Amino acid sequence: MIEVLLDLWNNSGLAQFFVGDGWKNAVMILTAFVLFYLAIRKEFEPLLLLPIAFGMLLTNLPWPGGGIFHPEWFQEGINWAALGGTLEGQPEPGLFDFLYIGVKLDIFPCLIFMAVGAMTDFGPLISRPSSFFMGAGAQFGISFAFLAAILFGFTPEGAASIGIIGGADGPTAIYLTSKLAPELLGAIAIAAYSYMALIPMIQPFFMRLLTTKKMRQVKMEQTRSVSKVEKVCFPIIVTVVCVLILPSVAPLLGCLMLGNLFKESGVTDRLSDTAQNALCNIVTIMLGVAVGGTAVGTNFLRLETLLIIALGLAAFAFATIGGLIIGIIMYYATKGKINPLIGAAGVSAVPMAARVASKVGQKENPSNFLLMHAMGPNVAGVIGSAIAAGILLTLFG
Repeated sequence: MIEVLLDLWNNSGLAQFFVGDGWKNAVMILTAFVLFYLAIRKEFEPLLLLPIAFGMLLTNLPWPGGGIFHPEWFQEGINWAALGGTLEGQPEPGLFDFLYIGVKLDIFPCLIFMAVGAMTDFGPLISRPSSFFMGAGAQFGISFAFLAAILFGFTPEGAASIGIIGGADGPTAIYLTSKLAPELLGAIAIAAYSYMALIPMIQPFFMRLLTTKKMRQVKMEQTRSVSKVEKVCFPIIVTVVCVLILPSVAPLLGCLMLGNLFKESGVTDRLSDTAQNALCNIVTIMLGVAVGGTAVGTNFLRLETLLIIALGLAAFAFATIGGLIIGIIMYYATKGKINPLIGAAGVSAVPMAARVASKVGQKENPSNFLLMHAMGPNVAGVIGSAIAAGILLTLFG
């Protein structure tokens, strides 16, 4: 009887926590519980944080025979033979192995960008093209984090993947990291989406630190009306110009602009509705679960993970500061007509960053409504982060 009980214990999942690095899996399961709390109780980016947390939970539960995800099969390209189960001595492929193909081949991030494009109004950016400068200024966080990561000993590929966290754009971070440093994907994705969720807590501090009360009270004039022709031509022109200059940006930026063209053309309402709702929801589930599945304890719990989280916070902070500095410059250049708070919306977390800028401005002046003005730098940041990813991919890919 004792031998039977011992055999049951040794073959159970619980016993695996006490073997080798099994304790790391237990820590990651506890981390998943924390993410569940943040997603459900605090409502921090629940649409992505919840599936990421569940993917993290599932991949760290002990699995007899090999597990639900095998990161070693994706270190150098994709081991199709292992996925096909044709290699002797290899474990059976798991569910997350197949889902991760959508990440590795850039399918999920690009489809998410198509959905973002279908939900985005580029009107505020078209009506005030100077918003591009604030969106570009917010990319300063990427440069800062890249250089800091190099100093901490990361490879150029890893540093580029860490730096893109400063763009505050989850799909772009996943897209670039899956190509340059797939072993860092779990830490970078979790850091990127966590800081996006914490925008209402992080950005107001820097807004008040760098601007005066007089600046924050500035009421901006209503922007000009944008015609349908302009809105239809914009995604086409941006795609042609940017892809000709930087071909590596074609997948992300192309899908973003295609989604926007569905919205603005007026003749593809069904496609626009599908991209905004059904497609977005389906891909979000698969992307979140697949990314969470990469956070296997034995690979995730390393010193470099803590460095990535710290550098990601620095990237996000300096991205906010960069946008605010450009906003302050424009405040003086226009003799007080531009509220510099909208510069902080240059990070590409649409539309959360724009809402935070509007909320801070309204606290200083209840009659101040900055949301539509902030949307200009906000959507410029989306384009800027995609271009930054294309540049990094060209340099280090």
